[in-house]
Amino acid sequence: MTRPLALLLFERLMPGSQLVNRLQDMQYRVMVVSDPEGLPDLILREQPLFLMVDMESRTNLFEAIQRLKAESPTRHLPIIAFGPDRKTELFEAAQKAGANLTIGEARLAAHLPQLLSQALEVD
Repeated sequence: MTRPLALLLFERLMPGSQLVNRLQDMQYRVMVVSDPEGLPDLILREQPLFLMVDMESRTNLFEAIQRLKAESPTRHLPIIAFGPDRKTELFEAAQKAGANLTIGEARLAAHLPQLLSQALEVD
């Protein structure tokens, strides 16, 4: 049986590598992405179950989220954005761009199963 694929976009080793390990422990295949530019093609090719992004990425992350949510073949993909709890402006920017859920990294590991369940709910 094929395990579901989780895409992760992060630049900071912590909490990124911890998240990779946690998702693998939960029986997800994990693919780490460093450049959001190729996300639409990668999503269409690999068919991930969800995308998690580090809001402190130095790339044009929020524009990439907007693009994914604007394009018909990728708008269905749940996007979970995480980042430092103290940077509320990042949370607002991610929500405005179209992220389905945002969470502070301090709570991310403890609430990951519930977060994924909520993100994957079908409306």
